[in-house]
Amino acid sequence: MTDREAVAHLLRRATFGPTADEVDAAERAGPEATLAGLLNRNRADRGAAATPVPALPPDPYAALTRESSREQRQKANAERREQLQRLTLWWLDRMVAAEDGLSEKLLFFWHGHWATSAQKVKSARVMLGQLETLRRHGRGPLGPLVTAMVRDPALIIWLDGQKNTRKAPNENLARELMELFTLGIGSYTEADVKAGARALTGWVVDRRTGTVRFETRRHDSGEKTILGHSGRFDAEAYAGLLSAQPAAATFVAGRLWFRYAGADVPAPAGLAGADTVATLRTLFSSPAFAQTRGTLVKQPVEWVVGALRQLGVRPSALREEQRKQLLAGLNALDQVPLRPPSVGGWPAGAAWLTTSSLQARLRMAGMLAAAVTPAVLERLTAAPAAGRPDALARLLVVDGWGARTRAALAPLAGEPRKLLAAGLVSPEYTVS
Repeated sequence: MTDREAVAHLLRRATFGPTADEVDAAERAGPEATLAGLLNRNRADRGAAATPVPALPPDPYAALTRESSREQRQKANAERREQLQRLTLWWLDRMVAAEDGLSEKLLFFWHGHWATSAQKVKSARVMLGQLETLRRHGRGPLGPLVTAMVRDPALIIWLDGQKNTRKAPNENLARELMELFTLGIGSYTEADVKAGARALTGWVVDRRTGTVRFETRRHDSGEKTILGHSGRFDAEAYAGLLSAQPAAATFVAGRLWFRYAGADVPAPAGLAGADTVATLRTLFSSPAFAQTRGTLVKQPVEWVVGALRQLGVRPSALREEQRKQLLAGLNALDQVPLRPPSVGGWPAGAAWLTTSSLQARLRMAGMLAAAVTPAVLERLTAAPAAGRPDALARLLVVDGWGARTRAALAPLAGEPRKLLAAGLVSPEYTVS
């Protein structure tokens, strides 16, 4: 693998859709310096500054009472949907604009790992709060992240923590906390789940403010035995116990490998580091990571955001109709930010390559190609017709076209937007 291929592979996996200029700069710096720059970024992010966090009004339902009319409830629901759509479009815009692509991609990883859906939470403010928690703790050690998440309003609503009381423990949050978020199947017992649920009692969400509060009368303060340790565990102590287990570091590192490297090549031994950045450093530096090139199917959000970046298109600059098409396209591809299908998160690999998803990709590719900026389109049309497939490969950061794809692209050289759309749905672009 050449240095250019190596840095392109790194940037495709660590960030959302690198541009040709970004790959040029990375090639000049070299693989080691490029990785160091991604992991240790300490300069101001102009793209993030240009996409400030939206100021969301309170949950519209907070003003309703038992006497509120059906029409008032319908209006509140419509306002909730509008706020969630606004938040989703903002996040897509941030993904495209941010210069710190690694942090944005990592935030999307954690969103899928702690999979929480707005379809049940319903509040844009509460979902934004969870994103901010994941961003704040996502690069660091596991302990503070788990401690923050067991008191996260969105997660408590999503996994029925509101219903978890001393008199009637609800095991949903405790079970998923161990099975999907920290330890993995086989590292705990049913007795651990039951005791963990008791430790998590007492926390409730104030729907009016979107914040959590602790109610002592709902908490089980009795002694509990969890993973062989006994004590009067509460939520914070329980989170600390889980995150300190060797199985937790191994499990989370394995999930990072699965999403960033795939399932075809086994993860190397000793992958887990002291914090997320250390784990990613080992992951991206591993010879096994290089072997995963061309094996990982892009998730729809990754595919769309990468295309937007490479075509020079900001969601916030699209017309309202185009923004609706963007969200509808992601919905047709079965991956809309803030709406994972279940607590297990989104699927991976060939699950994204269905017949219906291909049709949705074709429609989305046409919309994206129609929105390409003149400056980017000029880069393509500046090449002679015979050289446009190669110019397209450079634009989309594809290492090269297979014979079948090149044969399909060649007749489209005179129609640059159709050429772009065809490149976006090609196997070489769909798989990274």
